[in-house]
Amino acid sequence: MVAADSVATSTDDTDAVRNYTVETFVAQFVRQHRPFKLVVREDFTSGRNKRATQTIFSAWAAADRALASYGYLAEDLKPALTPTTVKKLVTGNGKAEKTEVAEAVRKWLRLSPDYKFRVGYDDSDALAVCLAYLIRENLIDDIAEAVA
Repeated sequence: MVAADSVATSTDDTDAVRNYTVETFVAQFVRQHRPFKLVVREDFTSGRNKRATQTIFSAWAAADRALASYGYLAEDLKPALTPTTVKKLVTGNGKAEKTEVAEAVRKWLRLSPDYKFRVGYDDSDALAVCLAYLIRENLIDDIAEAVA
């Protein structure tokens, strides 16, 4: 792991401000940590309601603008990495809770058990997506070897 980070936006802000926050955060992160071979993200089809779905896709568009400014794009993975698939590959349980995902990510990356992820676990979720891709593509060992 080179870096893991996330940005939170406020529901008090307009969508424009929230999207700008995401875009500038991603641009700064890419600038600081490039080059990358691949950018992946978890599949997302719908949120708990129309507004949640709109918010996610707006954030994705903001991130895509930032990535494009540096010549990157988030890969359209086939098959897609669904939340259940990510959890299954990383923890062995497709219904794992965020704390279980974070614990498995610590083990996969050989981080200390007391390594703290941000509140909400967005950074550990992002790392889980990366790990799931690497596991699925047989680029790293299977879960039994990593978390044993």
